[in-house]
Amino acid sequence: MVRAGLDKKPREVAEMFDGVARGYDRANSVMTVGFDRRWRIKTARALDLKPGERVLDLAAGTAISTVEYTDSGAWCVAADFSLGMLERGKEIGRDVPMVAADAMRLPFADNSFDVVTVTFGLRNFVDTEGALREMARVVRTGGRMVICEVSQPQFRPFRFLYRRLGLPVLPLLARPVSSNPEAYRYLAESMGTWPGQRELAEIISQAGWTDVAWRPLNLGVVALHRAVKP
Repeated sequence: MVRAGLDKKPREVAEMFDGVARGYDRANSVMTVGFDRRWRIKTARALDLKPGERVLDLAAGTAISTVEYTDSGAWCVAADFSLGMLERGKEIGRDVPMVAADAMRLPFADNSFDVVTVTFGLRNFVDTEGALREMARVVRTGGRMVICEVSQPQFRPFRFLYRRLGLPVLPLLARPVSSNPEAYRYLAESMGTWPGQRELAEIISQAGWTDVAWRPLNLGVVALHRAVKP
């Protein structure tokens, strides 16, 4: 089974997600007890999309979030490094533009989008700050960014339980419903090493974004970060 390491070599990450593509959406729903849908709704609200806006949904996977964003009347494109994920999205009928794209070298011109968003994909990029800078390049001045990503619970006793009990259970929950259960060991490990909300906000600021704000969800297990391109 393909399993990427925490050094996040791009080819390994892409191959790993190719391997989980068929059961990815279902495994996410099982592992999050249905909260994945709620988090996508909260992300859409934070985006506050307007009809006609151009939206880049990066690390879009099977384009499940991209399709939901089009309900606003915005024009949305799904971009992902995993061809397997995009092909799965097409296979199940998700009718949005899809582009194979490396987050470190996006195939779009400067100032192409009004909004860029990433849902549970930022931690898989080999260089977080570099990807954030590249995202800023393709967004117009005054454009917005919203990141929905795992985080670290702020309440210390709960953080201890989350790391010692919650994360090790995730691969076990994925095993019956995933097309590549071994890959979920990497996903759980990457969640445990990801920075907290304030630390990620600092990285976003260092990448050139302004007006950075964040909101913890579910006791800080997940967080939304918002920012504006100056």
